[in-house]
Amino acid sequence: MPHSLILNLHPRSPISPGYLSGKHLHALFLTLVSSVDQELGDRLHGQQTNKAFTLSPLQRDSRKPVSGSQILQYEQTQPIPAGMPCWWRVSLLDDALFGHLSRLWLNLNPAQPWHLGSADLQIASILGTAQSTQPWAGFATYAQLYEQASEQERQMNLRFFTPTAFRQGQFDSALPTRESVFGSLLRRWNQYSEIEFLDSILECVFPSFFDIRTEIVRDARSKFIGCVGSMSFRILGDVSPLVIQQVNTLADFALYAGVGRKTPMGMGMVRRV
Repeated sequence: MPHSLILNLHPRSPISPGYLSGKHLHALFLTLVSSVDQELGDRLHGQQTNKAFTLSPLQRDSRKPVSGSQILQYEQTQPIPAGMPCWWRVSLLDDALFGHLSRLWLNLNPAQPWHLGSADLQIASILGTAQSTQPWAGFATYAQLYEQASEQERQMNLRFFTPTAFRQGQFDSALPTRESVFGSLLRRWNQYSEIEFLDSILECVFPSFFDIRTEIVRDARSKFIGCVGSMSFRILGDVSPLVIQQVNTLADFALYAGVGRKTPMGMGMVRRV
């Protein structure tokens, strides 16, 4: 069952921009996992590919409702001050992973500090269901995602909220194509859902609109170039309702799975809008 969890955080001390990169947030997540299951934390740390979770960049809480269309903050240039409410999205694609972490959610101690670099954080609350003020939270079984997907809708509007890039051979490409976007979703769906879709269902999918640009995220060692913005895909030709339903399922699944590279470090956050 895919879960998209929102962790509401309160920093006890300022967080410098250097500790807001994807690798530090990735380390924080592994620390949370290891606090309830050290063996699982070690195993996730050792995985190089096909990770069963994604993370968002840390988001400042402006006290305004979170929009389902706004680009997220993916590169912080200023410190986050102590006391500034923040939120952080963690999505889990594997039922077993959620089950292992349930002790963390159920026994949450708001007074316990967690470390992000030199800063201490409090987890004030965890949100697991969609709210009008927080559309990034939610959950559904894989069967529900499939059953609820449209058999008639041919238009799929996707938005890239954080820089998204795709591996091609030895290098990355920031250009989202049918194969890169839906191929990424299809591989993750087949790996975790136990409801297998055939590669051939993507042959009817074609780009119909795009309004994207490239963005660069830098850290101390490297830079990541990806695209942000909007793109629409359309199902063309004489195709069965079954194929239409399966392609729509993949578009809906993007909320949880993300697409492309470095989704466990905040990149590739994509959803249907």
